[in-house]
Amino acid sequence: MRILFVVNTLPSTDISGVGEQVVQLAAGLETLGHEVRILGRGSGGAAGPKLLFPLTVLAPFRRVCSEFLPHVVQVHESDGAMVSLMVKTMQAVTTPSPVLVALQQVSYVEEIRAVRPLTSAGRVLGRPGMREWRFRWFKAPTQVVFGLFTAWLADRVLAPSRQTALELERDYQVSDVGVLSNVTGSRVFVEGAPKLAQGEGYLLFVGRLRIRKGVEVLLHAYHRLRESYPDLRLVVAGSGEHRQNLEKVASSLDLAGSVEFLGARRPEEIPHLMAGASALVVPSIYEGMPLVILEAMAAGLPVVASRVSGIPEVVIEGESGWLVPPEDIGALESALREVQDDPAEARRRGRVGRALVESSATPAEAARRWSELILGRSAGREI
Repeated sequence: MRILFVVNTLPSTDISGVGEQVVQLAAGLETLGHEVRILGRGSGGAAGPKLLFPLTVLAPFRRVCSEFLPHVVQVHESDGAMVSLMVKTMQAVTTPSPVLVALQQVSYVEEIRAVRPLTSAGRVLGRPGMREWRFRWFKAPTQVVFGLFTAWLADRVLAPSRQTALELERDYQVSDVGVLSNVTGSRVFVEGAPKLAQGEGYLLFVGRLRIRKGVEVLLHAYHRLRESYPDLRLVVAGSGEHRQNLEKVASSLDLAGSVEFLGARRPEEIPHLMAGASALVVPSIYEGMPLVILEAMAAGLPVVASRVSGIPEVVIEGESGWLVPPEDIGALESALREVQDDPAEARRRGRVGRALVESSATPAEAARRWSELILGRSAGREI
């Protein structure tokens, strides 16, 4: 079977859970004997910036389809809206008639709601910056429209978690959204790894720096921990529109010398960071299914995360990690204190997490599940 993935962000140019999921799923499907192509930006794909991808991908998509004749076209996020319209036209006139699949990592309705001040016990910890407010009022509504359009056109809509599937069914008014969990493959260590201060056992955050990631909550919890663990460090890997705000919070809490803001890192560098960490911390107020959690679990690194979105579907409280209410400084501090006080228990939870990933979050398992969802239910048509 010929399968064509259309995606705006791909490794190694872009650090994106969406792109990584596509690469891993394609690898799994190829081992099952399918012929897979990925159409993105760059050589042979769409030209120009990400913003124009929904339009600039159309000509390359038409060319690839005429050569490849895909049985299945899968678009990702809201960037596939115009491609989806082309596929629906193709279904009426071409043979084979391709099945249109839309994999939506998040509901942009929820993304809009997540651009708001962070609060804990009635206290405002952080506020969105101007770029984030622009996203909420201008870009995100467009993404909602594109997401709705794509979901309505698709023969099958997929989501990375059951919670996200429920959000899409509610916000985009579609039914029977299938769950295709994110997966992780092996990463290789590379030269040029981040150079950290001496010592290991630091807390680690990895992700784009935006308000919904809840990093202010982590900074305040870490500030409290420093009273008991003065040598404990916090490493923040990632860039984004919220970085300057976070650096100001760290400075106001007198943490400038103990928090390291590394900026954006290449995906291949993340294992180096995880190898020296005592825990990965994910204090988000909204997510889809964070790939970094699966990568940490695959590395045997315990995870301390907010009980939001699809996270509780992979991080099991008391087994593979710690779950805390979002925007709760005290609860996050308590969980991180347990990590530091009982490293043997932290390592045990890390081992449980690794076993869970190895059994259920691999490319082979994703390919098996995808085949079950798509080939077993091909929108009422033969493929």
